Amino acid sequence: MLGLNVEEPIPKRLSADETVDKIHEAGGIAVACHPVTFFKESLGKNTNSRFDAVEVINASAFPFNYSVKNSRKMASRLGIAQVAGSDAHYGPEIGCAYTLVDAELEVDEIIKAISKGLCQPFGRAIPLTTRLKREILSLKKRF
Repeated sequence: MLGLNVEEPIPKRLSADETVDKIHEAGGIAVACHPVTFFKESLGKNTNSRFDAVEVINASAFPFNYSVKNSRKMASRLGIAQVAGSDAHYGPEIGCAYTLVDAELEVDEIIKAISKGLCQPFGRAIPLTTRLKREILSLKKRF
């Protein structure tokens, strides 16, 4: 879960609904991140219409096409905004997925536009070679 436009930490170990409430109380919007994917922790069936948006394109999701297709279905069924994110952990992954927002370059305007669905997700899967490089770098850091 991602809270956009939230400046104070949200307490840990809350339920999904409680966390969404806290994000809203803080003036932010709640995004369900990669809700339909394998090999990553996700909200899955706990994603509901209390969220403001669903990350329908996550460049790190695997299998990518399955995740995108089913996340889009979920967002459509819930009637909430669709966004995208790279989920980058390594420089070359940045920008593989992104969201175009129809708003002025002001934080409050961007947040309002996303909550109204005035945004469009774009992206592609992180290339396999880039994923492998990330994993190799991760292993090097451990040893």
